Parts: sequence; C-alpha cells; structure tokens
Amino acid sequence: MSHNGSYTCEKRGKTGLLRLKYGVSVSSERCPDPPETISMTRGVSEVLPCKQSEIFRLNNTRNARWMKNCRPVEQEEESFSVDEDGFMRLSSPSERDAGIYTCLVDVTLDGREYTAARSIRLTINNLLSDTVFAQPEVVFPQQEVVVVEVGMRAELKCLAYIGFSEDNETLIFWTVDGDYSEDHKELHHSWKFTRNRGTVYGVSTLSISNVRRRFLNVPFCCHIMSPVGEEVGELRLQEADRSGLHTSVALCLTASLALLALAAAFLFFKVDLVLAYRKLMRHFSKQQASDGKLYDAYVSFLHADNVSLAETASFALQILPEQLEEQHGYSLYIRGRDDCPGEAVADVIAATVRQCRRLIIILSSEAKSSTEGKTEDVPLCDNQNQLCYERKVGLHDALTQNDLRVILVEIGGPVDYSGLPESLRFIKRKQGALKWKKPSDGTHKRRTLRSNRNFWKNLRYHMPSVPAGQHQTAD
Repeated sequence: MSHNGSYTCEKRGKTGLLRLKYGVSVSSERCPDPPETISMTRGVSEVLPCKQSEIFRLNNTRNARWMKNCRPVEQEEESFSVDEDGFMRLSSPSERDAGIYTCLVDVTLDGREYTAARSIRLTINNLLSDTVFAQPEVVFPQQEVVVVEVGMRAELKCLAYIGFSEDNETLIFWTVDGDYSEDHKELHHSWKFTRNRGTVYGVSTLSISNVRRRFLNVPFCCHIMSPVGEEVGELRLQEADRSGLHTSVALCLTASLALLALAAAFLFFKVDLVLAYRKLMRHFSKQQASDGKLYDAYVSFLHADNVSLAETASFALQILPEQLEEQHGYSLYIRGRDDCPGEAVADVIAATVRQCRRLIIILSSEAKSSTEGKTEDVPLCDNQNQLCYERKVGLHDALTQNDLRVILVEIGGPVDYSGLPESLRFIKRKQGALKWKKPSDGTHKRRTLRSNRNFWKNLRYHMPSVPAGQHQTAD
C-alpha cells in the first residue's frame, strides 16, 4: 500500500526533456473504484476499452481478463468477446449488462508477478427507439501523409460522416501507434458535429503542442465509433524536407554574388569593355549619319610664354595629335596649329567650338591665375583673353545646351582650381579630371607608363565612339 501516489518519469535526449506523470493506486481489493462512466445504447453493439496501453508495453503481453462487479466474465458467452488490445465488445447490451467492469492484465517485473486493474462503470440507456443510426464513414484522413516541423506546433483534422442526427452514441478519439492520445502530454483532442445540407459530420482536431521525433512515421488513427459500427482513418507525420529550401537559398545567394561580381567587374573594366565594344562595332556596323560636326574635339591650352609651360604646348601640339589623330583617326582643332593669321579671333573661336563634339581643356600645375577671387569676366592671366574666350564659349555650351562635353586634362601634377572660374570648378566636381604624367627615367618609369596607358584609355572613353571621319557626308 505504500506504493500509492504519483510517479514522474523523465528522459533526456537530443530532442530535450520528456516528462510523463502516472498515478498508481494499490488496492487490497480485487477491483478498484471506477474513475469514469461509459453509457451504451440498449441493443447496439459497442466496446469497453481496457485503457492499459502502458502496461501492455512492459512485456508486450496482451492477455487481458475482464470482471463484472468483481466476478469473472465468462468469455465463452456469445454476448462478449475480447480482442488482442483488451477491448471487450458487447454484441447486444441490455439493462442486465450495466455494472462495474474491471480489466485485469498480468505483468512480470524482476521475476515477480503483478496484476494491473482498471475499472469502468457501464450504464445502459433506451434511446435506440428515438434515433436513426447510419454506418459512419471516414472522409479524411485516408492513409495521408502530413508534413510537419520537429519542435513546432501542428494540428491534425479528422472528418467523418455520421448520419442525419447528432446523437450522443457516436464517439471520436485518436490513437498514436496504438496508444491513446491522452497518454501523451503534447496531444489534446476535441471534436464537434457539423451539418452540411442535412447531413451530419463529426470533426475532430488533434492538437500537437510540440512535435517530437517519436511521432514521425507512426500511425495516427482517428477512430469513429457509433452504435452501428466503427471506422478508422489513418495518417502519418513526415518531417519537412529542407533540402529544396536550402538549395533555393544557395542558388539565390550564388546568383546575387554572381551579379555583384559582374557589376564589380563591369565597373572595374568598364573603360576596356566600352573601347572593345566600339572597336568591334566599327567592323560590323555601317557608316552612321553625320551629326553636322567637323571636329571630334577642340583643344584649348595655355600657350607657352615661359619654359615651365613648354610641357603643356608639347603635349597639346605633338603628343595628343599622335595618339588621337594618327593612331585612332580622330579629328582635332588645336589653336595655334589650325587657326589662320588675320582671322577675327572671337568669331572663329565661337564658330569652331560649336563645330566640335568635345572640348578638351588642358590645365598645367605651373599655370597660376593672376585674378584669383575675381569673376569669370576677368582673364585668367595677362594676355590670355583668347584662352578665356575659348573656355567661356565652350563651357557656356556645355552647361546650358548640353551640346558639348568637356574633358579636363591635368599635366605636371595637381592643379589649383581656387583661382579658376566657377564653371571649371563645377566641371571638376561633377566628372573629375584626367591626369597625364611626363615619362621619366628611374624607378618610377614603369609606374608612369602604366598610369599614362590608363590615361589614354580613359581619354578615348570620353571621346566620341565614332570619329568624325567615319560619318556619312551629305551630298
């Protein structure tokens, strides 16, 4: 008798802590008190459940014996039958079958034999004459597979056809791998009747608060019991396959990284790609229609009036034409080379600048403005009115008409823009400037050559894609 009480079983595993509680009642009597009451309808075949699945699991014996009012039930009688799960079926119950029924199961532990007992009170009612019963049919589930996630919540539905009336003799319950759902603390079931066009259906919901791995790939059975018969619907839980999701995520990440790599490669090699594309298109495309321009670029620079500016003049009059005109076919108008003596300078400059597709302004680090802080109407330095006018006309067209693109070229090192016109400072801030270095001997020669190769590629990138000489001319 000292073993009476509540017992808790705890098991720790990979899925966490599993805790089950059991109540043990030790009785000196052969039959314990019934903890529940079941009602049957007179004349309708029904079953009494043994409800000792935990005892059956101890030694896998299913030899159950039944007693009525603490007296053995004679199973040889045709009115009783007991199946392997301990269910006792009453083929045609009557008032004399009412009473307390006890299910006895023998179990052996550590060489000692025990007997587990559970009692049920049975009552008989006489509602059969007022009720029309129909054979129940399971609509769902029927050998279904439900995909779930371990550790998450899930709900299972059972839908069964009951008949045409909501009778209290129909019962719906769940079993999990042969055990009642009440044996698992994670499971809770409820059910109700619902009508559809005069037909009654039973809807049962089995809620799983936490899907354990032991619930996977085992039969979940929905039992529908009525006075006419019993039907069972079965489903199994299957863990969600994440491989497809992982593959999709990996593909998306790979595609994103590939796009980022392509974008970075394009930005890094943009100039080379554009120049290669232009070269390729010149071989396959026809001559383009003329845009009315005579020159590809107007070259504006400060003429050498001292030794320090001789480098600027040499670049504008010799190096620049050798690269752009002789090697790549561009047409340049260079003041000091292409203008004629005696021309009206202002008119010639205005007309020529508007006939060019680019304005190349060459700035030297040695050129200092004598009018720092003044407006653009004042020349940059003495006797340079012509240079100021070139830039004023070209920058006006570039900033107001978007008809002329300006290319700034710095020679000999950083240029101080503080004394230059605001329009030039704006162009510098907007698109920057190309830097050319004079080739020199010594350890920095290779670096200078590499820098100048990039300079020529960037200059050609900013020049028109097709030289003026390759345009069609109007007849």
